[in-house]
Amino acid sequence: MNENALYKLLGNYPIIAAVKDDIGLEKCIESESRIVFVLYGSINNISDIVFKLKKADKIVFVHADLIDGLANREASIDFLNNTIKPDGIISTKLSLIKHAKSLGMLTVMRFFVIDSRAMENIRHCDLKQYADFIEILPGLMPKIINKVSKLTKKPIIAGGMIDEKEDVVTALSNGAVAISSTNTGVWFL
Repeated sequence: MNENALYKLLGNYPIIAAVKDDIGLEKCIESESRIVFVLYGSINNISDIVFKLKKADKIVFVHADLIDGLANREASIDFLNNTIKPDGIISTKLSLIKHAKSLGMLTVMRFFVIDSRAMENIRHCDLKQYADFIEILPGLMPKIINKVSKLTKKPIIAGGMIDEKEDVVTALSNGAVAISSTNTGVWFL
């Protein structure tokens, strides 16, 4: 799958199931969400988690920063790409995003937008050729979603603290192409 195909898929399935534990994994498989962000696991079980999701015909992104036993190094991305084979990775580390992109993986750069300094970091980050998508947290900031979208010219995923249909609609109507949520109720909207 490439960036354009994923973008098109998000148009039909804009709710991304963000899975943080085994209970969420089971519920996610039952949901209509086609895209899954894996936010947990270790080097001992990440292969099983990804396999289970792929078997359920899900598009899988692994948050490389959150997998126990992986270092924030390029070798971790090599391990994920060569052994685990997710469709893409999520990271807050530009070096990992750059390396994943060089391997042909889909990439989501995650930013915590908590103040004006965070906005400056986004402005100065070289995202044009590396990040396919940007995820901003918290996702309950319509004005910021719009600003980041214009600033980066990248598709925005709004995540964090989204737990009602109104939150989803607001984020999508203000420039987000999708939302990610660990709230299992949102997955079934």
